[in-house]
Amino acid sequence: MVLKSYSNLLDMSSEDVIDFHQPFRSLPHLVTSPGIISDPEWETSTDDDSTGSAPSYFERKIVVANFLPLNCIKDEATGEWSFAMDDNQLLAQLKDGFPVDNEVLYVGSLKVQVDPSEQDQVSQMLFKDHKCIPTFLPAELQQQFYHSFCKQQLWPLFHYMLPVCHDRGELFDRSLFQSYVRANKIFADKVMEAINSADDCVWVHDYHLMLVPTFLRKKLHRIKVGFFLHSPFPSSEIYRTLPVRDEILKSLLNADLIGFQTFDYARHFLSCCSRLLGLSYESKRGHIGIDYFGRTVSLKILSAGVHVGRLESMLKLPATISKVQEIENRYKGKLLMLGVDDMDIFKGISLKLLGLELLLDRTPKLRGKVVLVQIVNPARSTGKDVEEAINETISVVQRINDKYGSDDYKPVALIDYPIPFYEKIAYYAASDCCIVNAVRDGMNLIPYEYTVCRQGSEEIDKLRGVDKSSPHTSTLIVSEFVGCSPSLSGAFRVNPWSVEDVADALYSATDLTQYEKKLRHEKHYRYVSSHDIAYWARSFSQDLERACKEHYSRRCWITGFGLNFRVISLSPGFRRLSLEHFCSSYKKTNRRVIFLDYDGTLVPQSALNKAPSAELISILNNLCNDLKNTVFIVSGRGRDSLSEWFASCDKLGIAAEHGFFIRWNKAAEWETCSSGLDSEWKHIAEPIMHVYKETTDGSFIEQKESSLVWHYHNTDHDFGSCQAKELAGHLERVLASEPVVVIRGHQIVEVKPQGVSKGIVVDKIIGALVSNGEAPDFLMCIGNDRSDEDMFESINNATSRVAFPAKPEVFACSVGPKASKANYYVDGCCEVIRLLKGVTSISSRREAVGHSHAAIKDILEVVS
Repeated sequence: MVLKSYSNLLDMSSEDVIDFHQPFRSLPHLVTSPGIISDPEWETSTDDDSTGSAPSYFERKIVVANFLPLNCIKDEATGEWSFAMDDNQLLAQLKDGFPVDNEVLYVGSLKVQVDPSEQDQVSQMLFKDHKCIPTFLPAELQQQFYHSFCKQQLWPLFHYMLPVCHDRGELFDRSLFQSYVRANKIFADKVMEAINSADDCVWVHDYHLMLVPTFLRKKLHRIKVGFFLHSPFPSSEIYRTLPVRDEILKSLLNADLIGFQTFDYARHFLSCCSRLLGLSYESKRGHIGIDYFGRTVSLKILSAGVHVGRLESMLKLPATISKVQEIENRYKGKLLMLGVDDMDIFKGISLKLLGLELLLDRTPKLRGKVVLVQIVNPARSTGKDVEEAINETISVVQRINDKYGSDDYKPVALIDYPIPFYEKIAYYAASDCCIVNAVRDGMNLIPYEYTVCRQGSEEIDKLRGVDKSSPHTSTLIVSEFVGCSPSLSGAFRVNPWSVEDVADALYSATDLTQYEKKLRHEKHYRYVSSHDIAYWARSFSQDLERACKEHYSRRCWITGFGLNFRVISLSPGFRRLSLEHFCSSYKKTNRRVIFLDYDGTLVPQSALNKAPSAELISILNNLCNDLKNTVFIVSGRGRDSLSEWFASCDKLGIAAEHGFFIRWNKAAEWETCSSGLDSEWKHIAEPIMHVYKETTDGSFIEQKESSLVWHYHNTDHDFGSCQAKELAGHLERVLASEPVVVIRGHQIVEVKPQGVSKGIVVDKIIGALVSNGEAPDFLMCIGNDRSDEDMFESINNATSRVAFPAKPEVFACSVGPKASKANYYVDGCCEVIRLLKGVTSISSRREAVGHSHAAIKDILEVVS
C-alpha cells in the first residue's frame, strides 16, 4: 500500500522509476476515520466497462495548517470536550471557493493539549462532526516546533529581523530544526491517511509547514500539492543567512504550486532559487514557472480575500447595530480613526501613535477633533520583545493623552483586551479612517474588512437617517510593506518608519472631501467584493489543477536522500542507458561512429585540472584502435589545447570550437568550415565586450580563433544575467550585417561565425562516411550542455537526412537526467568512463581469446 511505502526518508533508491502512463484513479484504501484505513473489496478489471464496478469518490480538498479552525472547550466538571468551527477564520471560509461536490478535510493541531487517553475519542469526534483530522504533537515537541523554531527563528527572519545578540538564544539551533522536521513529518503522515484518490488536492498553508511537500511527494510521487505562504518572503540577502536555506527551498519546490501575497515576495523567492540552487524561471502566458529537474513548479501571486457575505451578515446583527450607535454617539462631532493590530514588534503600533502625536503637535486645530481607537489583539507569542512593545505602546498612549487630552477628550482610546468580533465590526462601520502601519506584514485583511463594513447595511443606514442609495465613504492609510498594499490603489501609502510620512497621511485623511472619500471607497469596494475569499480559493485551486495537468504524461525518477529528495520528471522515451544494453548493441554492429563532448562529459566541470587522465587516454586509444570505430572529440575548446592533450591519440578525430576546425586523425590536416577566417567582425565585437567586462566585476573575455566568448559565471547572478541580456542585444544590433551569430549560453555570451555548431559538424562527418561507402550502423553521442543538444538532434534525425543502407542503432546520451533531446542518460562523468571502458573490453577480450565471443558477464568483470 502507498501509506507503507518509504516510511523513512532514507528508505529510497535513487534509481526508482515511476511510469505515469499507467492508469491510476484511486488508491487502494478509504479513510473511514483518522488513523483507520480500510481496503475496499472489488476486483480490478481492464475492460472498458470496468469503471462501473469501482466505488465512486468525491474529489477531496485537504487543507493543511498549523492549527485547525476550531474553538475548543473542555467542561472541567464532566471532562467532556466540545468543538465548534470558528467561522471567522480564513481556513474555514475558503471552502466556499470549492465546487459543492468537493469534500473539504482539515489537517492540523488543536490549540489545546489533549491527554493521550482521550486522543482517539477526540479524533473520531472531530472527523465525524467537522471533517477535521488532528495532529496531536507532544507538548515538548509543540514547544520546540512552534514556539521556539517557528516563532523565534523563522518568523523574525521572514520579517527581516536577523539575530544580533548571541546571548539571547536567537542563533540557529539545529536541535530545534530537527523538531521542525519531526512535526512536519507528523502532519504529512496525517495527510496521507486522508487521501483516497489521485484527484485529491492538498493545500498546505504558511511557514510552519514548509517541509510537508517533500514528505508528501516522497510517499505519493504524483500527489497534487499546493503551498501558500501567508507571511512575507525575505530578500535573498536575508534568507541566505538561514543555515537550512537549501533544505527549505528544495522542499517548497516539491509542491506543484507556490502562492505568495505580492510579487515582491515571489521575486525574492525566485532570486533565492536562482542564487542558491542555480534554477531558472520563465513566464508563459501570464504564469511564472520554475524548471526543477523536468518539473515545472508554478508560482501564484494573489493576496487572500475576506468573506464578504459573513461580514455583511454580522453588520445586520442587533448587537452590532446597537454598538455602532453607541460608538457614533460617544464620538459624535469627531473624526474617528481606527487601528486594529496584533501585539507584536512588526505591527508598527508605536510608530502609528508617534505619527498621531506629530500631527496634533503640528496642527493645533485638530486637537479635540481627532480620536484614534487602537484595538490591540492578544500577542501570539511571548518574549522580551513583545513585553517591550506592550510597554512602549502604553507609554506613548499615556503621553499623548496627558499632553493633548482633557477631562472630556482623549486623543487615543486603547483597547488592549479581547473584544467580541461583532464589536470590531461595529468599530469598522463607525470609523472614518482606518490605518494599518505595519513595518513588515504578509496577509493583513484589516483594510478589506474595514472597506466591506463601511459599505454598511440597510439597518445601519436607517439608524443614521440616510437613504440606502446614499453614497458610502471610507479612507485607508496603509503601510507600503503590507501584503494587501498593492491592491489598494486608492489608499494613502506610507513608509511606516517615517513618522513625518505617517503624520502627513493622517492630515490628508482629515482634509478629504466627501466626494474624494466616496471615489476611494467605491474603488476599494469593487476590488474587495470581487476578490473575496471564495475567489482566492477558487483561483488557487484552478491554478493547482493546471500545474498538475502533466502528471500522467511524464516518466519520473526519484532521487536524493532526506530533505534533498526530489522527483525528476522527463519525457516518456528518456531512460537510463545501461551497460548491458549498450554493449549488446555495440557487439552486433560493424561500423560505429562515436561523438564525445569533453568538458562535463569526459572530465567533470568542477575539476581544476582539465587535462585528460592517463586512464581516459588509454580508453580512447583502445576505442580508436578498433577498426570498426570512428571516434571524435567534439568540443568548444580551441584546437591548440585539444591537440596538446590528445597528442598520444593518433587515430582520434577532433572537432574544435564547436566544429569550426575538424581533424580526422593526428596525421590529417585541420579543416575549417569556411574558406577562410574572416575576423573583421572581431574588431567591432571585442571593444563592446570589453566595456561590459570592465563594468561587470568577475566577467572575462575568452579569445578563440573563430569566436569571442564573454563569461559571467563569477559575477553577481542577477547583475550578470542583466548585463548578458543587454550585451547580447547590443551585439545583435551592431553585427546585424556581419556573417556571425550571437548566442546566449549557460553564463556566456558568444559571437561565432554562422553555420557553426556541433550538430552541423556531426552531419558533415556522417555524410562524409556515407559518401565514402562507410555508412555507420551504430551512432553514439554523449554530451552534457546546451551545445550538445544540436548533436543529439542531428544523430536522432540522421536517418531522415542521409541515405543509410540499413537503419543504424542510435544512442543520444545526456550526462545527467534532465530535459533533453537525447533518449538516454547516464549519471555523470564516471558513468561515461565506465561505459566506454566496458565496450573497449569487447575488442580486447576478442583479441585475447582469438576473436571468440565476449560475454556480458566478462565485460562487467572488467569495469567492476
